Amino acid sequence: MTRFDYLGGAGLYAGKSKAGISGPRYRRFETAAEALRFAVEDMPNSQQRGSMLEIDEARFDQNQIRALYDAPGYPLSRRLA
Repeated sequence: MTRFDYLGGAGLYAGKSKAGISGPRYRRFETAAEALRFAVEDMPNSQQRGSMLEIDEARFDQNQIRALYDAPGYPLSRRLA
């Protein structure tokens, strides 16, 4: 994966929940790292599917979100499973 700026601001669009329960569909984060953490650790699995991270003009789907979170360069501590 190419170099990624985890410190820039990011927007996160949550996927639709199958259960019909949904929170905010869009949320803005101070850093991409915080958005990635929220998407992987706090967002329900049903909303992870179809979610999208947007940074400037670049968009990342749920698979790319997970890959960026799992990458060695991810700057925040990860929640232990």
